[in-house]
Amino acid sequence: MTAVVDRVRPRLHPLHAILLSFPIAMFSAALVTDITYLRTAEIQWSNFSAWLIAGALVFGGLVGAWAIVDLALAWRRGGRGRALAYVVALALMWVLGLFNAFQHSRDAWSSVGTTGLVLSILCTVLALAAGWIAYSSPAVREIAR
Repeated sequence: MTAVVDRVRPRLHPLHAILLSFPIAMFSAALVTDITYLRTAEIQWSNFSAWLIAGALVFGGLVGAWAIVDLALAWRRGGRGRALAYVVALALMWVLGLFNAFQHSRDAWSSVGTTGLVLSILCTVLALAAGWIAYSSPAVREIAR
């Protein structure tokens, strides 16, 4: 009798996964507050965006440092393709997030506008892409007799 077992091996350490959830949530929330600011012109929404982006950068830096260590370890094991894509997505997210933070530190309407909104969209998409790369590990097949 042959049994086939499909198991998904977790790619991230649980603490790393928790830290990754913060930039995903904060960049997404910053995008929502940017859209709200553009629709209402209430300056506090722009302030919320700036705070959320700053928080996402803090946690994104921690996640990026951890990912670089994982990449160095994966380089020795030979499985560096996904790890490299993950680090690149996080690095792009963080750099664009830094530009977004500088953009949101400007005065009122010029802080969000087209540039701030586009940067928020790109940061959100990159954070979601990093999460997708991190959680879409291939299934491990075990065949037993």
